Amino acid sequence: MLLEEFDPTYDAIINPEMIVSRIDHFPEVTVSCFSKHLFESVLSLFDAEKIAEIQSAVGSNPVYRVEYKGKMFALFQSYVGEPLCVGQYEELIAMGSKRLILLGNCGVLDRSIQDCGIIIPTRAIRDEGTSYHYAKPSDTIEVNKKYRETFKEVLRDYGYPFVEGTTWTIDACYRETKEKVRHRKEQGAICVEMECAGMQALCDFRGTEFFQFFYAGDNLDHSTWEPRSLSGRARLDDKTKIMLLAFELGLKIMQS
Repeated sequence: MLLEEFDPTYDAIINPEMIVSRIDHFPEVTVSCFSKHLFESVLSLFDAEKIAEIQSAVGSNPVYRVEYKGKMFALFQSYVGEPLCVGQYEELIAMGSKRLILLGNCGVLDRSIQDCGIIIPTRAIRDEGTSYHYAKPSDTIEVNKKYRETFKEVLRDYGYPFVEGTTWTIDACYRETKEKVRHRKEQGAICVEMECAGMQALCDFRGTEFFQFFYAGDNLDHSTWEPRSLSGRARLDDKTKIMLLAFELGLKIMQS
């Protein structure tokens, strides 16, 4: 099978260092999310300085330097879907990003997880393609190995409940069939999204640090689909507060 043709060669024909230049004094921690509404809400809280742009066929994606509680962070909006999400972070690594804290939205496979509830993934089911270019073939990949306990401290400090477990990373959002949902639940998955496995594989391959957490969106654990707060504008104030937890984790990382 083609997905078994993993090539561990670090140097490719086209490398991100050929596309972007390194940025002096790139912030120690990069924070990102996917929702445009959420990103703009968080960005509005800062006196942000644009330090770079990532170019693609869909346009320019700015990267900002922001100050949170006396520490400098990089902040940018990730794009939905593994290939572009991974490709753009490849370029940020080449610019100088050392660690990424990524907040994503996910669908839940366990109806008991509340709308906008926080989920910490511990492993990802690799039902996609991008991760297989960065890691040997396997059904799953362990995620959040380094900062899981540190983030739990942040959540306890601010009184946020959470759940942790397996996430299902898929690259075809309209192929989440009832049979696949049933099977993934049997494999232990509690949620589904489109980037986690590939992003962890990328960061493992490049030797950079990565932490991802989710806020729960739509519910697939029901006889019919329940969108809940999937819309970017829904519960935006709550989501903005959840996004700030990424900065709190970044503070703990830098302080340690």
